[in-house]
Amino acid sequence: MDLNKTGLREKLGANAPAEISIAWDITPADTFGIFESWGGKVRVRNKHERYYYFYIDAWTEPARLFFMERGIKFARILAQILAPQEKIDACVARQGKGLLDKSYAINNELRKWLTVNILEGGSPSLVLLCEDEEEVESLITGLPNWNASHPAQDKVDLRRQPTFLSEEEVTTILQKFQFYDSQRNPHGDFKAYLVDNGDDLTVSELRSGVMWQRGGCDITNHRNVASYVQGLNQRKFAGHDDWRLPTIEEALVLLGPERNAKGLLIAPAFSQDQPFIFLADERKPGGYWFIDFKQGTVFWASGTIPGGFGRACRSVR
Repeated sequence: MDLNKTGLREKLGANAPAEISIAWDITPADTFGIFESWGGKVRVRNKHERYYYFYIDAWTEPARLFFMERGIKFARILAQILAPQEKIDACVARQGKGLLDKSYAINNELRKWLTVNILEGGSPSLVLLCEDEEEVESLITGLPNWNASHPAQDKVDLRRQPTFLSEEEVTTILQKFQFYDSQRNPHGDFKAYLVDNGDDLTVSELRSGVMWQRGGCDITNHRNVASYVQGLNQRKFAGHDDWRLPTIEEALVLLGPERNAKGLLIAPAFSQDQPFIFLADERKPGGYWFIDFKQGTVFWASGTIPGGFGRACRSVR
């Protein structure tokens, strides 16, 4: 449906983008494949492309219906839609409340209601505009200082050199170390122990003996991420010239089941600007592995098109 010919544009007012069409078939699960791994049934052609869809957010009670604008590096909720709560709840109930991300696709009944009451007519009061606020990311780590006294830690010896890994071998790694993965090992309970290095640039994980960059590079392909790490070494980022991409094992140390205030399944010491990062390991039979701190799992991408961000690490023991 062409949104430019509907009543929603008028209801959105100043929030209405110049050109919109609603992607009815996109589900919350699809947004990973489209906007984050550059895979799935639809591919984003450029960083300026936008998609618009309705979805239900059940992170709070009661569940709410939103109208979303998404792109490869852009996401904002344009409006909350005040649909009848019984219709929203029924839609959630039919899909089950066991979903890890608690975001739900709309059903045909809600689509019909939206068409009649939002797109073709209805009161403007049914659309609550969401203010577009610019969020300033907190840089406070909340971690103990590196030179403080720390409790004894059970050290783990992890692979440092990149290799080729199949899907089955990734599952074996998860089970061996009891790493958390929302899809392959949701009961994993590995506990990392991070410390603040006091330079505003890095933190260290004491069990694995790995120092991590808190930020990283913008979304790009695997080759450019490797070049970015090379640049860190050339200018001795944080005083070191042995930075590298992490292996799957090293990156999984950071992943956990608790979502931070930035919406990521990683310690809040890390920047929200790198929600999923390329890893050093390649996939058998092809592609590159990366870890997604939004979805809480390990995925793969071709590596030849922008499909991941970069965050470097180095060994400290």
